Amino acid sequence: MEGSIVRLPEMIALKKRYKAYLYLDEAHSIGALGPRGRGVVDYFGLDPCDVDVMMGTFTKSFGAAGGYIAGKRELIEYLRSHSHSAVYASSMSPPVVEQIITSMKCIMGEDGTTIGCDRVHQLAKNAVYFRRKLQKMGFIIYGNEDSPVVPMMLYMPAKIAAFSREMLKRNIGVVGVGFPATPIIESRARFCISAAHTKDVLDRALSVISEVGDLVNLKYSRQKIQPSVARSFDDNVFEDIDD
Repeated sequence: MEGSIVRLPEMIALKKRYKAYLYLDEAHSIGALGPRGRGVVDYFGLDPCDVDVMMGTFTKSFGAAGGYIAGKRELIEYLRSHSHSAVYASSMSPPVVEQIITSMKCIMGEDGTTIGCDRVHQLAKNAVYFRRKLQKMGFIIYGNEDSPVVPMMLYMPAKIAAFSREMLKRNIGVVGVGFPATPIIESRARFCISAAHTKDVLDRALSVISEVGDLVNLKYSRQKIQPSVARSFDDNVFEDIDD
């Protein structure tokens, strides 16, 4: 929702210092972040063994269904036997599993092509381009520059419908998000960038967003609006913490 990236190096350092367990949700990052598309761990160049439990979904980057959870063998075996959602759930259908495996091979380059790698790099370029353009136009954007999830702040709940309606009139559908999914005065439009978006497509969308932004008065950046809560996780500079 925020387009933020967890400060994983610092979290791992704290985990080691206090002998805690670390659970990482890669739902929006697996297949999308990092030079090899392997998520936040890959993004920071860290060892996945430093994360105790990793989970994610196959519904986003993989375009399939279901999800995964990874950890030590003892943990996974315990969950298989005692987790209600696992014990009483139906198994994935073979076509869905095959689709996931094929997508993984593509991302990892095991299909003999560079298509997966090229798409991961293109996604990173598209995300940075789209975010920077919106910021230059005067919109307030939350999150990390490298995140393909781009929240553009509308703030006032009444502007969700106004912005969405005007965008749809110009043949662009947008996702408006408000309370209770966000604080009541932090309504936003949430854009999810894809590697399939061409520069022409992004420029067309940006042009319409700018036009509607002027119409609905959404270019707040010169007014310096402060978030309703502290948002240290929005920083794009990550500091090292000694183990």
